[in-house]
Amino acid sequence: MSRYNFQETEKKWQAAWTAKDCFAAGTDKTKPKYYVLEMFPYPSGRIHMGHVRNYTMGDVVARYKRARGFNVLHPMGWDAFGLPAENAAISQGVHPAKWTYENIATMRGQLKGMGLSLDWSREIATCHPEYYRHEQRMFLEFLERGLVYRKESWVNWDPVDQTVLANEQVIDGRGWRSGALVEKRKLSQWFFKITDYSDELLSALDSLDRWPAKVRIMQENWIGKSQGARLFFSLTGRSDKLEVFTTRPDTLFGAAFCGISPNHPLAAELAAKDPALAEFIAECNRMGTSEATLEAAEKKGYDTGLKARHPFVDGWELPVYVANFVLMEYGTGAIFGCPAHDQRDLDFANKYKLPVKPVVCPRDQEAAVFKITDTAFTDDGIIINSDFLNGLDVPGAKAAAVKRLEELGAGQGTTVYRLRDWGVSRQRYWGCPIPVIHCNACGIVPVPKSDLPVKLPEDVTFDKPGNPLEHHPTWKHVDCPVCGKPARRETDTFDTFVESSWYFSRFCSPRSDAPVDRSEVDYWLPVDQYIGGIEHAVLHLLYSRFFNRAMKAVGYVDCDEPFAGLFTQGMVCHETYKDAAGNWLLPQDVKKDGSQLVSVKDGSPVTVGRSEKMSKSKKNVVDPSYIIETYGADTARWFIISDSPPERDMEWTEAGVEGAWRFTQRIWRLVDGWVTAHPELVGIAGRSGANVPAHLPADALALRRTVHKTVAGVTEDIEKFRFNRAVARIYELANALGDVKDTALADHGGLAVRAEALRVLVLLIAPAMPHLAEELWERLGHTGLVADTAWPDIDPALIRDESVTVAVQVNGKLRATLELPRDLDKAEAEGRALGDANVQRALDGKTPKKVVVVPNRVINVVI
Repeated sequence: MSRYNFQETEKKWQAAWTAKDCFAAGTDKTKPKYYVLEMFPYPSGRIHMGHVRNYTMGDVVARYKRARGFNVLHPMGWDAFGLPAENAAISQGVHPAKWTYENIATMRGQLKGMGLSLDWSREIATCHPEYYRHEQRMFLEFLERGLVYRKESWVNWDPVDQTVLANEQVIDGRGWRSGALVEKRKLSQWFFKITDYSDELLSALDSLDRWPAKVRIMQENWIGKSQGARLFFSLTGRSDKLEVFTTRPDTLFGAAFCGISPNHPLAAELAAKDPALAEFIAECNRMGTSEATLEAAEKKGYDTGLKARHPFVDGWELPVYVANFVLMEYGTGAIFGCPAHDQRDLDFANKYKLPVKPVVCPRDQEAAVFKITDTAFTDDGIIINSDFLNGLDVPGAKAAAVKRLEELGAGQGTTVYRLRDWGVSRQRYWGCPIPVIHCNACGIVPVPKSDLPVKLPEDVTFDKPGNPLEHHPTWKHVDCPVCGKPARRETDTFDTFVESSWYFSRFCSPRSDAPVDRSEVDYWLPVDQYIGGIEHAVLHLLYSRFFNRAMKAVGYVDCDEPFAGLFTQGMVCHETYKDAAGNWLLPQDVKKDGSQLVSVKDGSPVTVGRSEKMSKSKKNVVDPSYIIETYGADTARWFIISDSPPERDMEWTEAGVEGAWRFTQRIWRLVDGWVTAHPELVGIAGRSGANVPAHLPADALALRRTVHKTVAGVTEDIEKFRFNRAVARIYELANALGDVKDTALADHGGLAVRAEALRVLVLLIAPAMPHLAEELWERLGHTGLVADTAWPDIDPALIRDESVTVAVQVNGKLRATLELPRDLDKAEAEGRALGDANVQRALDGKTPKKVVVVPNRVINVVI
């Protein structure tokens, strides 16, 4: 019997799809549209197994939806700006553009080798001027609309990458790319006013019912809506007041101190005359900036000597500290500390020996003896030691405290958000130039739209630290478009998340002379199914939701949400290996020798570590190109979706890949063997059930039921992203077909059933193993492509079980289960239930008062 030759087959069918332009998408209002998109890759040089998993999932969905009659858009592009290209320029002496486009060419070839049903005619690269000129235009329109502004502010500075980072790009106090501890610097920066949409971005999360709950929760927490109060503490010896935001006005009678951020204007003013304070602030600014880092760090403060007057009690004064755990970016950059009911405040108070006065008591404890020592009480309770608030619960006390503050003119109830405006200025070369000009006479001047794009200069050098655009001898020097005097270009470039915040819209009309063609985006958006990593939950996904609203504000799109459905896939993991010297080894550097693993190089024993996310640093990576060249793209695709639920991490194993390879050969033998043994199958395999007689022998009918139940199950599984379950069902169908003996189903009706079964099997594997499916489709005598063929139909009568399991209860207790024909007559069902031996024993000779039959489900006997 012939062996499936994937090397020839995969190239053959990829060429056929290309020749027929199978996957080119266009507006077709006679069909329902379906836009499926995977998060586009950064062109790092080679695809990795995470890419294989991500794009295989998307391709399964795209091919399935196309077969179901949808007009499918499935595009691909490149998130092509970013620091790795500049780092390559520095380390390898190659221009970032050359490095990037060469990587794109390599990865494009690798992705095409996977057999993905992508519309390559829509390919974009964000580093191309024809892409970023539209981004520059939208920036200017956002500026006109008031959605963009520039200000001097404290920013997160990555000392390794030498650039500013948004709050969302600081992970555990470190730069999201470099891993360096982030510092604070004060710079003039461009900001998008994402906070204008804080409430809308938060409330709209409820409408995203096809998003994972964990992503919505992460965004909800990041936006961080807080109800509380703004209050104003008078400062002794000064005419100004200290403005504080708090979510716990109910705890004001437990206040022990006020704390201000090291970057608060009052701190800067005092530090100008106090060198010790200035040094303390410098020390704070060398710390990490994330809340997690500040939470874990030792709580430190500097007593300014100032006192803040308590708003409720005359003569009560609180010391004012500059505190390293108070964020300028949240609230007003100032707090009052209530140690008994906030752990940070308690740690701080214990360090500086400040009073700890409990003002909220647990309901199960006596107020007179309740004390706080090392652990703050943060739950609900009853207010104590608080004058007019005593006896109230926490919500009631909050309302009463706010009311009193407003009566005294000392504060007011308010709502604040944790979300800060999105700082988009980056001090680097390989990014989209920000299209503004700085003129000494005219101030900030937008670049005229007719002069767009502002292109990056090609003749740059990377021999100095910092931004190459700042060091360029000519590029930044330009005449002011308003007054004509010498002026200077903005040398900062955009955060690369700007490019990825609208690329999905550009895919709808990638060659349009405007950012988007309105008729095309109105047809295609929102993206029906978006697929990508959960690590982008509060980066790319939140920014895209804002950017889409900004585009709507200036008239480019009509929808609010860009992604109707979101799926976040798990990571691909692999064992880790080390040699005797403790060096990481690649999987191909390891081989099996009896019961142990040894080094391919010298045969020395290898230590096997735990399975972890594939990473270059630990060398536990498998090259997709090697897998595809060795086993074929279909094998890689099949294993990647069969191993585990797609939302969970999966482990890549050689045994698993070999198992998938054996299955491809088995499917080939199954179809090819029957076609060889029964050439007449070819003549009838092209019609789905058309030649199947109405009355079939039991074995033929059983096989036909299995086929249609498999179609129903696989359909439901793909719809619900249960790809591994769909694979399991297809295995079961293949087993059922393999169990049929050559002599069985040999008459005309039996052959028709067999032909239908083989046809269905090929169509079911097609979304995941498209090359094998096309080859088998041709082997079955078809002249068209599987890629253009409809999903198999289901006969509802065949997926219904002929018998059902019915529970029999006597006085509400289960006494028997019966296997009964479906829709059995009620009288007959009652008779079978009463005749059951277990039911007879329960009746104990008594005559039932009533028998209730719920068809196909339960029979209740009442005595």
